Amino acid sequence: SPLPPFLALLCFGATALRAPLAHAGPGAEEPPWCPYKVLGGEGAAGGRLCFRPPARGFQCAARACRAHRSPGGALVANVLANGSVLLQWGPPRPAAGLRGFALNCSWDGTYTRFPCDSVELGAACRDYLLPEAHGSVRYRLCLQPRYAPPRPAPPAQCVEFRLEPAAMRDIVVAMTAVGGSICVMLVFICLLVAYITENLMSPALGGAAAAAPH
Repeated sequence: SPLPPFLALLCFGATALRAPLAHAGPGAEEPPWCPYKVLGGEGAAGGRLCFRPPARGFQCAARACRAHRSPGGALVANVLANGSVLLQWGPPRPAAGLRGFALNCSWDGTYTRFPCDSVELGAACRDYLLPEAHGSVRYRLCLQPRYAPPRPAPPAQCVEFRLEPAAMRDIVVAMTAVGGSICVMLVFICLLVAYITENLMSPALGGAAAAAPH
């Protein structure tokens, strides 16, 4: 009967399909989700638990992004051209007993510093996106790992940056474009004047000199 060889072929095919996944290790099928909870500006309890995929492989391009690092270099704030900020950090050491991270946010006012939304992140999180940041405001973001007791929390890594207002960016881009056009026009005008002086004025002056009586 052809049934037993057919079943053996199916089992061999299933084993061959499972083999690459087994060698890939845990979590190879999809990246782990980052759980986080956004709290109020005063750090009040509450908030809704959310999940987001990690932004792995992100690199800050020179024209569309500006990177700001903390003094220790462990926390990086990538300020994007669209007004959002992507925070990135590496795995803290030691990793044993890590419960998560606390992200505190504040910004400078005219006379004092005001708190903005704080975030609690899970231990698997390595980045966080601030979707909308205000221009002309100096932000201070501090990330602190949280460990299970009795291990104390290490010092927080803080990064400060200021966003350029969107209107100012548009004005700078427009002025750059207009200035470039004016420079190109001036170059053409200078070339035209040089051509007229060299080819039209010189023969006329030479003919006038030849026609003058000696």
